Amino acid sequence: MTIDLSTVRTFLLGLQERITTAVAEIDGQSFVADRWQKEPGETLQGNGVTMILEQGQVFERAGCGFSHVRGPRLPPSATQHRPELAGAPFEAMGVSLVFHPRNPYVPTVHMNVRMLAATPLGGSGEPVCWFGGGMDLTPYYGFDEDAVHFHQSCKDALDPFGSDKYPRFKQWCDEYFYLKHRQEQRGIGGVFFDDFQELGLEQSFAMMQSVADSFLQAYLPIVARRKDMPYGERERDFQLYRRGRYVEFNLVWDRGTHFGLQSGGRTESILMSMPPLVSWSYQRQVEAGSPEEQLQQTFLVRRDWV
Repeated sequence: MTIDLSTVRTFLLGLQERITTAVAEIDGQSFVADRWQKEPGETLQGNGVTMILEQGQVFERAGCGFSHVRGPRLPPSATQHRPELAGAPFEAMGVSLVFHPRNPYVPTVHMNVRMLAATPLGGSGEPVCWFGGGMDLTPYYGFDEDAVHFHQSCKDALDPFGSDKYPRFKQWCDEYFYLKHRQEQRGIGGVFFDDFQELGLEQSFAMMQSVADSFLQAYLPIVARRKDMPYGERERDFQLYRRGRYVEFNLVWDRGTHFGLQSGGRTESILMSMPPLVSWSYQRQVEAGSPEEQLQQTFLVRRDWV
């Protein structure tokens, strides 16, 4: 059984539109649409729409991209769990977003949902399809209320597809969004899944849709609670320092970034997840008993939130 790729594409484009419309409303500034095309003869063929909002009132940078590409050979980042498909021609589409808020009390958020289809070499058999995605939250100052709300939203989206899904995907997220070179979590996690088709294509697609559709309810109430909180130079400085960890993860460990770059994707769209301003400090220490220490000791650890 295969899945109608036009149905997946229609859902993803609608998802991008719904999310950017809602975020523009809370920010007061509109997204700019950058439509792009990969022409025949390039490493990849396909098209996409990168929606970007920069220097808004609430978001310093918010990017939400849709892409639909075809390529002659799956890159290594996509076949580490499926070695039999190494070098196979493929088709991939998805929506990926990263929102970097201006106020340090508003957390950065990431969400990605995608479908990938590969045709086994030799031309025998139908294309192999699978889904992936999830969302995770990266606070600079921790609030239990926000963490519980975010994780509860993730759990509610997955529970209709089996009580095992949230615990599995929550653990997968914790293990994936981990800076091994720092021995540190990137944030408070969320849910993450990849290479997923165990429910059959129709229900696996439905599960991906449920996760995607829960994003706005998971994130926007947190933004509304925190966006007008007063902050000063101290909080801003710590935010820029912690953003450095975000950059490190995306460039060193993130499979999505590696997939895009290895497959000849559009660099500007792939790197839209980078924050506009960031800083690094050599062996920086946080003050004992401070909110910054609380973030590291209470929130940047693996724990059950719901």
